Amino acid sequence: MSTTQSERLRELLEPLVTSQGLDLEEIAVDSVGRKRVLRVVVDSDSGADLDLIADVSRALSAKLDETDAMGEAEYTLEVGTPGAERSLTEHRHYVRAVDRLVRFQLHEGGELVARILGVDAEGLDLEVPGVKGRRATTRRLAFGDIDKARVQVEFNRKDKQDMQDQKNLTEEEEA
Repeated sequence: MSTTQSERLRELLEPLVTSQGLDLEEIAVDSVGRKRVLRVVVDSDSGADLDLIADVSRALSAKLDETDAMGEAEYTLEVGTPGAERSLTEHRHYVRAVDRLVRFQLHEGGELVARILGVDAEGLDLEVPGVKGRRATTRRLAFGDIDKARVQVEFNRKDKQDMQDQKNLTEEEEA
C-alpha cells in the first residue's frame, strides 16, 4: 500500500493544526511553472482569524523545515480558510453552515437551493425560499439524498440582528 505525498503531509501536519483548535480540511501540492505550492486549508466551528492563521502557518513552516516531507526543491506554503462558496463534504461542514443558503445537487437528479436550519446525524432541516410571493417552506433532506452541496454567497441578506432591529422599530412606530 503506497502513501501519497498528501497523505504523508496530512499525517505530519494534522496534529499541529489540531493543537491550535482547528480542523485540517484540505492539503494540496500544486506545480505552478517551476515552483511548487503547498496549500493547507484549515477551519473551526468558530472560524479562524488572521492571527490564528499566521500562528498555524509559522508552526507548519517550522515543522516542514525540520523534515524532508516536501523534498529539497523550493515551495511556497499557503495557509487559509475554505472560502465563501465552500463545498460541504463532512458532517461538521453542514453544522458550520447552519443559517447559510446552500445549493444541493441531489442523487435523484435535480437541484435544490435552501437555507440550513438544523443538522442531526441523519440529515438536514431546510427552509426553501418562496417563489413569486409565496411563503418559504420547510423540508427534511437526508444526507444520503445529497450528491453535492455548496454554500452560496448572499450579498443582500439581512442578518438576524438587522431583522430584529427592524422588527423593534416597526413595533415602536405602531405603539
